[in-house]
Amino acid sequence: MRLLFIYGPVASGKLTIARLVAERASLPLFHNHLIVDAVAAVFPFGSQEFIQLREHFWIETISTAAKAGQSLIFTFAPEPTVTNDFPERVSRLVEAVDGEVIFVALDVAADEQERRLVEPTRMAFGKLRSPAILRDLRSSMAACMQAMPQPAMRIDTGTTAPQQAADAILQMMKTVRRTTSAG
Repeated sequence: MRLLFIYGPVASGKLTIARLVAERASLPLFHNHLIVDAVAAVFPFGSQEFIQLREHFWIETISTAAKAGQSLIFTFAPEPTVTNDFPERVSRLVEAVDGEVIFVALDVAADEQERRLVEPTRMAFGKLRSPAILRDLRSSMAACMQAMPQPAMRIDTGTTAPQQAADAILQMMKTVRRTTSAG
């Protein structure tokens, strides 16, 4: 089982790139907003109930897929309402059943991020669309990005087209050697 864990800030192209990879690799895509939107329909974003339920659904879905040997793609936006150890816990769950997590980080410059933020395609899900809110959150989200595990690959989506990013990820997935921990 392989978990391709694509993470990046708001409007960095996670879903766009993940869809391309999913289609070409024939992998299911478990993207961030599937759960965020479902839980936010009942509890306000950031509330204790929201945080607990969102993480529970993420963990249970990934854990069940790992136990079933079902590889998948997961997109994730590091931000302060997610527990700091979430990526490590996901890695431990997947590795416990002899699976592998491949982290891919997406980056985007602030001006490009703000330009993308207001694109109509972001309305399909309950995605952040306010440049003012983004500016208020930018430093805390940057700290969360820095706390993420070391990625196997980092892509600047401001200078790399989605198709090129997907190609690079697919090529990297072919060459990444499976690592197993001793013990």
